[in-house]
Amino acid sequence: MASHSDLANLIWQIADLLRGPYRPPQYERVMLPLVVLRRFDCVLADTKPPVLAEFERRKGGRLEDDALDRILNKASGHRFHNRSPLDFQKLKGDPDNIHSHLTSYINGFSANVRRIFEYFEFGNEIERMREANILYLVIKAFSDVDLHPRLVPNEQMGLIFENLIRRFNELANETAGDHFTPREVIHLMVDLLFIEDSDLLRQPGTVRTMLDPACGTGGMLAEAQSYMRRHNAAAKLYVYGQDYNKRAFATAASDMLIKQVDHNGGGENIQFGDTFTEDRFEGQQFDYFIANPPFGVDWKKQQKEIQRESEKLGFKGRFGAGLPRVNDGSLLFLQHMIAKFEKVDPKAQKYGSRAAIVFSGSPLFTGGAGGGESEIRRWIIENDWLEAIVALPEQMFYNTGIGTYIWLVTNRKAKERKGKIQLVDARETWIPMRRSQGDKRRKIGEGKALEGDDRADEPDQVAEIVRLYGQFEANEKSKLFDNEDFGYTRVTVERPLRLRYQMSVEDKSRFLDAAPHLLDDIQAIDKALGRAPQLDWNAVWSNIEKLLKKLGSRWKAPEEKLFRTVFTVKDPQGAAVKKGTSFEADADLRDFENVPLKEDIDAYFKREVLPHVPDAWMDRAKDKVGYEINFNRHFYTFTPPRKLAEIDADLKKAEDEILRLLREVTE
Repeated sequence: MASHSDLANLIWQIADLLRGPYRPPQYERVMLPLVVLRRFDCVLADTKPPVLAEFERRKGGRLEDDALDRILNKASGHRFHNRSPLDFQKLKGDPDNIHSHLTSYINGFSANVRRIFEYFEFGNEIERMREANILYLVIKAFSDVDLHPRLVPNEQMGLIFENLIRRFNELANETAGDHFTPREVIHLMVDLLFIEDSDLLRQPGTVRTMLDPACGTGGMLAEAQSYMRRHNAAAKLYVYGQDYNKRAFATAASDMLIKQVDHNGGGENIQFGDTFTEDRFEGQQFDYFIANPPFGVDWKKQQKEIQRESEKLGFKGRFGAGLPRVNDGSLLFLQHMIAKFEKVDPKAQKYGSRAAIVFSGSPLFTGGAGGGESEIRRWIIENDWLEAIVALPEQMFYNTGIGTYIWLVTNRKAKERKGKIQLVDARETWIPMRRSQGDKRRKIGEGKALEGDDRADEPDQVAEIVRLYGQFEANEKSKLFDNEDFGYTRVTVERPLRLRYQMSVEDKSRFLDAAPHLLDDIQAIDKALGRAPQLDWNAVWSNIEKLLKKLGSRWKAPEEKLFRTVFTVKDPQGAAVKKGTSFEADADLRDFENVPLKEDIDAYFKREVLPHVPDAWMDRAKDKVGYEINFNRHFYTFTPPRKLAEIDADLKKAEDEILRLLREVTE
């Protein structure tokens, strides 16, 4: 029996037939649907006669659509069937009409398979291959690849499909920059997700569920299942996913059907739709979550619906904690996942949930206290759900070279982790790629070769990172913090407004243009106070009020405001303007201090602010609590500058070398 890698290579070679009409990044448009089609063809080969007989018996009857599909699925013994008399061998019999026969054959499948091919948009590829005169050659080549379950068991077929998905995605990423998660990152995330549950997953009959709300082609879900097969064969992991990209959805749904896992983990659990506005798993809870949502995804199109859910449902919906900026919906995905966490209730065999999600650096610190991102972080941290963050190396992803981070979020922290957050610095844990793929120039070594793999000579850096996390110790690469260490109070610091009063002809004219009815009052003020500048507005206005009272004149508030606006300017030498028992604040001098939650705010103010601005005060009514995680600050290591003597010596050496070279040229 050929290995899964040999069969994957055989199928890979068929793609050469597409060269010319298709560019290499486009091969997957044809190859993935045909792998699915050929597998279904082989799986259903033995069931063809009973299905056709049952279809003939039921044709024209009252049963149709889903009801008829259920009857024919029962006849096939699978969750899908094909009622067409055609198969791959018969398709080869009429080369001139193979395009119409292939379409008819696909239309003979049950609705769940037809829907997958609609999302693959495979009809367009059939026509394209027909016009390029390669359709017959491709179908003939596939008909020679035997994928019957007797030769290729379900698990091996799943590995073949995963292999091809990875290859085609990496090929597309190399040239087109599509969003795809490197496999070593997926392996790391899965290891981190399951590390706390080894004992639980070893129990026979254990059943667990996992959701990826941005599943793409299903790579993360596939690797999670692969992990479970390798490490915890006694447990079952039923996976669910959702994506709004048609081909990605079709690929993931095909993978689930190809593996022929039972209904709870089948293709029907891969749903098409926008996770933000079309939650296909509304009201459901899951044990595990895994995701790598697009970095900086824009949610303007969904803004109205998301805001409506946030305002109307609050925490009864998914977005009660707050909304991030409209140009980055990363934290919306995390809130969506947390909303589906299972509550912890051991008596009911409910053990809570764990989530691993990849973010860029933005969700760590973007947004000030009171803003959407900060409020979401506050909600997560104050509920003690953030367990750890792992910083990954740069240049790890195919479509971006930026730094990325794995967040581990759970509502069932181990006892020693309660109230704590671990930061793991794996930014320097990498090896160079043998060949760059797009922006991906680095990878995390896995040091364990699977069949047909080339990783045997790599260091096992994935295990190294997992150990750093699992040891839960403070060291150079791992830091432990209290939840409160990431929180702060944003205190508003005010300073008094200081004004200089002076009346001039120009200002007088400007005032009277706006308030000509106050001519007599202004003339009296001008005569009484004179034209010299005065630095105490409090005294000036007190004298004006006395004068106006004597004149029997009563000014309205807008007139008083206009007078001060026209005849005063700010002057740091002026007296502080009084307001009741305090002073009026100068908005231009307003500042803010982020005081760590663990510090006494009054003591901080006396120590850090008053020595520099003695006239300042705090407006505590405007306090806001914020949370941010500044990774660089916590792992910063000061490197002292070189001594001047060393720098001078190097410069002298360089100058001598330049002079030597110049002499060689001129001699």
